[in-house]
Amino acid sequence: MNANAETPNSSSAADTFKWIIAFALLAAAVVGNYLYGEMSVVIRVAGVVVLFASALGIAATTVKGKAAISFARESRMEVRKVVWPTRQETMQTTLIVLVVCIIMALILWGIDGIMVRLVSLVTGA
Repeated sequence: MNANAETPNSSSAADTFKWIIAFALLAAAVVGNYLYGEMSVVIRVAGVVVLFASALGIAATTVKGKAAISFARESRMEVRKVVWPTRQETMQTTLIVLVVCIIMALILWGIDGIMVRLVSLVTGA
């Protein structure tokens, strides 16, 4: 029972250390890109990509990182199940929304005009 209690703490400490390293790598990418601004863009981009990939790799080994990867995989499977509308359905729906917006704008413009006239009639302005 004592071993079970120590395992989460040790993994939590290891995860914290991994997150610190991941954030340090991201900070190094930002600072390095700033400090070496006179270098070739290709080299700077390559350095940022390598540091970013390293940070992601380290973060992926943590408990939260593994949970995020699992969530992304499950989300991808759910997106595959979605029945996407056809181009015709999308165009028709877009036109309906556009027409309703124009009609509502005209109605609100008319109500606004009536209210302005009523207020000016009541206030005598």
